[in-house]
Parts: sequence; C-alpha cells; structure tokens
Amino acid sequence: MKKFLFITFLAFSQLLLAQSTGTLKGVLSDGETNNEPLPFANVLIKGTVIGTTTDFDGNYTLNVPAGTHTVVFSFLGYKTIEKPITIVAGETLTVNQILSAEEGVSLEEVVIMSAASRESVSALLLEQKKATVIKESIGAQTLSKIGVSDAATATTKISGVTKSQGTGDIFIRGLGDRYLSTTMNGLPVPSDDVEKKNINLNLFSTDVIQNVGISKTYTTSGYADQASGNVDVVTKDYSKKGYSIGVNGGTNTNVLDYDGDFRTTITNNDVSLGFHKKQYALQDLISRQGWDTETISAQPINYSGSLSAAQKFEIFGKDLSFYVSATHSKSYDYYSGEFQSFRQNREDNVFSDVESFTTKTNTSGYVNLKLKLNDANSLKFNTLFVNKSSNNLYEQGRNGLGFVYDQDPQEDGAFVRDQNFKQTTMVINQLIGKHDLNENNTLTWAGGYNFVLAEEPNRIRNEVNILDVASSSEIQFAHVGDYQQRKSTQKIEDVEYNAYVKNNWKFGNLNEEGDKPFALNYGVNYRRKERDFKSQAIGVLARNYKAPSVDELSSTFVQSNFDNGLNLRIGEVDLFSGELNVLAAFADFNFTLNEKFSGNLGLRFERDEINVSWDVANYVGRIGNTSKTYENLFPSLNLKYEVAENQYIRFATSLTQTLPEFKELSPFEYVSPTGRVSKGNPDLEKSDVVNVDLKWEFFPSRGEVFSVTGFYKNIKNPINLAQSRGSSGNFIFYNTGEKATVKGLELEARTSFIKNEDDDTVLGFNANLTKMWFSQDLDDVFQYKGKTESNLQGASDLIANGSLSYSSNKEKEFVATLTGNYSSDKVFALGSPEDFVNSATLYNDEIIEKGFVSLDLVLSKELTDRLSVKLVGRNLLNPEIKQTQFVRNVNTEIETNETVSNYKQGVQLTLGVKYAF
Repeated sequence: MKKFLFITFLAFSQLLLAQSTGTLKGVLSDGETNNEPLPFANVLIKGTVIGTTTDFDGNYTLNVPAGTHTVVFSFLGYKTIEKPITIVAGETLTVNQILSAEEGVSLEEVVIMSAASRESVSALLLEQKKATVIKESIGAQTLSKIGVSDAATATTKISGVTKSQGTGDIFIRGLGDRYLSTTMNGLPVPSDDVEKKNINLNLFSTDVIQNVGISKTYTTSGYADQASGNVDVVTKDYSKKGYSIGVNGGTNTNVLDYDGDFRTTITNNDVSLGFHKKQYALQDLISRQGWDTETISAQPINYSGSLSAAQKFEIFGKDLSFYVSATHSKSYDYYSGEFQSFRQNREDNVFSDVESFTTKTNTSGYVNLKLKLNDANSLKFNTLFVNKSSNNLYEQGRNGLGFVYDQDPQEDGAFVRDQNFKQTTMVINQLIGKHDLNENNTLTWAGGYNFVLAEEPNRIRNEVNILDVASSSEIQFAHVGDYQQRKSTQKIEDVEYNAYVKNNWKFGNLNEEGDKPFALNYGVNYRRKERDFKSQAIGVLARNYKAPSVDELSSTFVQSNFDNGLNLRIGEVDLFSGELNVLAAFADFNFTLNEKFSGNLGLRFERDEINVSWDVANYVGRIGNTSKTYENLFPSLNLKYEVAENQYIRFATSLTQTLPEFKELSPFEYVSPTGRVSKGNPDLEKSDVVNVDLKWEFFPSRGEVFSVTGFYKNIKNPINLAQSRGSSGNFIFYNTGEKATVKGLELEARTSFIKNEDDDTVLGFNANLTKMWFSQDLDDVFQYKGKTESNLQGASDLIANGSLSYSSNKEKEFVATLTGNYSSDKVFALGSPEDFVNSATLYNDEIIEKGFVSLDLVLSKELTDRLSVKLVGRNLLNPEIKQTQFVRNVNTEIETNETVSNYKQGVQLTLGVKYAF
C-alpha cells in the first residue's frame, strides 16, 4: 500500500510539474558562416541551472518553468546574447538566434572549429541531409585518417564510384570519363591529357583539398554535359594561423624485388625535377642523341615533401587572409607481365615478358587569398600550379620469344621498346565574389582562366627481331611499315575562359526555423575552350641493318651509316585544333511547402558549339573539319520528403547530355606503348541522357547515415570505344547503337560500433555497395556471333567500398584505418566484325578488364601536439590486373578465353612525418 501511495504521489507531482512548465526550442545559426547551423553552442536560463547545448543541426530544446525569464545564448569567441522570454505552461515557445563574432575578438580559435566542421564527416553529412539534390562528399578530416593522397582516390570512398588502377580516371555508377564532369570550386577545369575529357584527379593533392563532392543528380546551374554526375573539388582556404612541413619516404615492392638496376629512358638526361630542357631539334635527336636506355640505381626510393602556411592580416581596415602550400614528390614503379592481341581470331602480337619502368614527379603550388571587404562583400582568389611528369620505359620481347604477325625479316624473335617522357604544366586561376545585397538577396560571380601545356618532347620507338635467340647477339631491325625505328614529338596547348553569375532571391514568410520557404536562383554560364595539337615523327628505314644487342641500338644510328644507305624520313606535321563555346542561361526554384516537403525545379537553355579542324596523315586528303551546334532545353526536378524524424525520401529526374570531345572527333592516330592505336571519328554525335533517382536516407545520429538508392538512365546514341571494323585493327570511338540503359541499386551505411562518453566514434564502419544492370543495342555493323546487345564500355556492374577505422580520441591520438575496394569485370573495348559476310567467324570479340580487390592500411600517431607520424600501405593484396578476350580457333572452332594483358602493380609502402608550428 505504501509503495502504491508513493508511486501515485510521484506521478501526481510529475503531472503538476508538467502543468507548470513550458517548452523552449529553436535553432542557433552561425553569422560568420552564412547562417549555417551552429553546433555545441550554450543555451542557459539566467539565474538557474537549466541549460543545454545545441546539437549538430543547431537545435536545442529546454523544459522551463512558467513565467518570465532571460535566456542566454553563448559560444566561444562569439558575442553573448540575452533575450527576455515568457513561458506559458503547457505551450511551446520557439526562439531562433544568430550568433556572430564579438567585436574586436580574435576569431582564430572559432574559425578553427568552423573550418574543421566543413571538412568533417558530421558536417558533410549535415550538408547531405539538408541538400535537396542527391550529393555525397568526403572531407579533409576523413582523407587524412584513411591516408588518401589525391582527389582520385578520395572519390572511391563514395558509393558507386571506382577508379582505374594506376590512373586518375574515375567511373561514377559505371560510366566513365566522357559521361562525367569535373569542377574546382564550381568552375570547369581543363584536361591534362589529349585522350581524356576530364583532368587527372591525381593532380589534386590533399594539401589543397577541403572536400570532394559528387553530385549524382543534376541541377540546372551546372553545365549539362554530365550524365553520371559532377565531381567538385573544393580547395582549402584560411582556417587558422599556422605553418607545417612534411616529409615522406617509401618504396614499391616490385621495385624492391627487381633484380638489377632500375632503368629509365635516355630522355631522363634532359630532365631536372620533372622539368624537361630541350637540347636538340627533333631531326638532330636522330643522330646527336642516343637510342639506348639509362640506369638510375639498384633500388630507388620514393620521396615527397610539403610545406603550408596560413596567415591573416588587416589592410586598410579589411581582413585579408591567405593559405599557401607547395609539394614535390618523386616515385618509381615497375611491373612485369604479358601482352598479346588478336585479329580475326588469330594471334597478332604475343609477348610473354613485358616490362615497364616508370618514374613520376609531381610539383604543385597552391595560393588562396580571401579579402573580406565588409560583412556583406568578400572576394576570393585561387591559383593552382601543377607540373607533373611521367618517364616510361616499356619493353616486350627481350627473352626472344616475341611474335608479331607478318613482320619482316621474321615473325618470331620480335622485340619492341618504347621510351616516352610526358610533361604536363597546368595553371588554374579563379576569382570568386560574393555579395549580400540585402538579407534576402545574394549575388555570386566567378571567372576562371586555365592553361595547360602537355608535351612528349622525345618519344623513341624501336622494333627489331632477335635472330639468334640463344645468344641474343644477332639483332636485325624490323621493317613492316618501313619506318619502325622512329623518334617523335607531341605538344598540346589548352586555353580556357569560363565564368558564371548567379543571384539567389529568398522570399515568403519566415518558417519556424527562421528561413524563408522560397528561393529563386537564376544566372548565366559562359565557357570557351581552345586546343592546339601538334605531332611529328621522324623515321629511319634500317632494312638489313643489324646491331650487337637490344641494348646497343645506338651504334647503328651514326652519321656514317646515314651517309651509306640508312634512310631518313621526316614526317609531315600532324595538326588539329578545336574550339568549344558554351553559353547558357538558367533558373531554378527552391521551395519548402511545409516542414516535411521541399524541392527544386529548374530549366536551362544551353547552346554548345564544337569546331574541330585537322591536317593529319591517316585521313584521306589529310585536311578536314567538322562543326556541330546543339541548342537544347534541360529541365530538372528534385524532391525531398521527411517521412519520419531524420528519415527522408528523395526523388530526382533530369535531362542531360554527353558531348563528343576533341580527341573523339579528330582522326589523329595515337599509338600506345603496347602498339594499340586509337583514333577519333568525325561522324560522332552527342548523346542525350534521361536520369531518374529515388533515394531513402536515415540519419540516426551525428556522423551516421544509412541509405538505399535506385536509379535509371536512358542514353540515346551512346558513345563507346570499339575495335575498328576492316583491316586496321585500331580502336575508334563510335555511336554504337540507338540507345543504352543503366539500372542500379546503391546501399550505403556509415555507423559507429563503439563511441566514448563524448559521443565521439572510437570504432567506425563505412560501407557501400552498388549493383547495376547495363544494356545497349548494337547497330548492324557491330553485330557478330549473332550478338545484338552489349554492356557499356568501361562499366562495372558491381562496386563495393568499405572501411573500418579506429581512433583513440585522446590526446596524442592514434588512428588506424583499413579500407577495401572491389569493382567487377568491365568492357575495355567493344568488339566488332571484320567481315560482315562471315561475321560468325571473322570478328574481334570484346576485351574485358577483370575485376579485382584492393586493400589499404593507414596507421597514424600524434607524438606531440606538433609532431605526427604516419605509415601507409597501399594495394596490400597486390591483385593481378588483367584483360581477357574470347578467341575462336579458326581450325577447331573451339572458343577459349585468352589473356590479353596481365601484371601486378606491387605494394606501396610509405612512412611520413609532419610537423606543425
């Protein structure tokens, strides 16, 4: 009975208490970061112990006794605000507040917190949660923990994204280079490779990255040339005063295990710190510089160094801040493997002992200047300088067992060496302005100037036959095409101007969160891109000439032999130039109809004009041109509905396009080190793409998310790289059919297995899985073996990424992160018939790039407040990188799956030390 009375009394007391209190709630915003939510701010009822802190979304809730009180809002370094309030029992009072910096108070410590949040997992998930469009990002905080060194690798930590091994090429939802776009701070950036549409993301080191975002759905403020998505690299700006220096050293296990001195090209003699200094004209290189390779050392060591500095000044009463960084790195790669090619189901090239030696350098400098004119106006200037080089020595057939079909003087004993130094110098300049015209109207504008110079100053190629395999002492120069011994040069210059002006106008009555429910964004985009390409080759007809060995070919190319029958052919200069002009106007309408439903509706008009002209040897008549002009409307719709607390359903649909690139339109032939030849097709037309996405998201707590996405794409006139029809055996770009479809399902989970008392993750797990189904019809000219459909070129149907991370979350933090990636088989190049009448037997089947698993481990430890050390192991499983092709024996009619190429890249081990002061 006593227990019953006590419980009754307690319940009655709680009822009386509830009837004598009300609820105070609201959102605190950060006036220093464009009114973004302010987490971890203090909310206190003055004169009481009643208080709380805001959550990561800036929300707070308090139960307050009925009556008149004063609520105090405070945050470190910000001006404290006191407000009188009246609480009515049983009712809810909403008080939203913006906090700004205390006048005269240094914001350095506060800015540290703000900048860190823009790079953190939680902040980027908050941005993903609030965004209307489907967007995912990864920040500098995560990149540091998982040991990512560049933007290309960063993107693979996002669902549905894979990267080609050994390159900076990425695939979003199975669609590659031509189907995506790349921007830096929202402005287009140029490609550094004539073979690519997008820039090599390896060029963006993590010293300049604040975060990398991928928008998988389209909004009309962006260029329409994106079918799979846009990659936006947001660069760093000032966050706090400080300086840092870092050094790294390491090796590749393939290099470590190589038995002998590491070899390189003869051009290496003209290279210093990745910069080539031209010594002779191309014609003089034939006899005045040798043709044989050089050696470096037994086991060269990879190394890199970095410097960064950040400072803030006051100039004429204005705040000026800067962030600068500089890096230089050098690395060595080696692999051995095999390569073979087939024509009409017969062996064309067979090499069982391929070797590749590569020396890479990367020198970059980044400067960010930010001028705050006043509370309403600011300017930002970014410039990024990159000089990268790749010095590649590629050999096949040194063992004397190489085979080249129909080669003279013989097919057996074939040996091929390709020496190629490539240097790319790139400068990106951006000026960005932001102006708050009033509390409801914000104008932003930006302009960019980009320049790229890519050169191959002295490419050397030799093709010979080893006549005496046993002793390898009798070497005769091959002469299938008469000039199989050649030196060549190639130069590309890209200049680009781009700009945008955008205005955001908010209107409508304030909602409970203190925001206006409607916004109209409208503006214009402009882009002009120019490319000039020049290539020339000089060949030597060395018929019947011999050399002592494959390492002493230079003894043949001497003046006395040129005076006595060694013929020289100076090739005509191959040229092509391209212009891309884009002018667009757009408008999109953001709306919030209630607390649960919001969306974005947009329309874009874009005019794209492409002009390409050429003068190349492999085009009938040499000279030609093509011009294409497209004018289209591009609509987009993005909807978001809150089905429950922290659970959202998103729907998106849009129309985008894929424009053919300069290199896809120009018929210039480019020969890879293996001998594969690719060229463009002037008859290419653009692809039109319909996109549909449906996504469910759940954010259970700070830093956690679970999501499921279904997506569909319909591509009209898909562009693919295919093996050419006829006798050339080249790879050419085609509109291979009328349409292609992509259907996919993405699953994502970011969660914490273990948290500490401060709600920080101790053991966290991230994983995502993407399954896709591809189909495209094939035009009659691409059908063989009765095949009328194919997968898309470059598309993996299964992608999986995952990471397991441990953090001590203590002073002198220790972090360990294990990450893994898998992408399934994908089509490297589509097949084609060589004889339409006999297409069941005379064809080249598609080449498949096999899937593989990669695994990385990063261990980092803060030794002191300023000194940290990091150990990184990449590609720990060292999987086989392999291409295969089905080949039908013309005699037995039995089809077998043959290896086209295979090699292993080796395990990359790096130890780094960083000191901050």
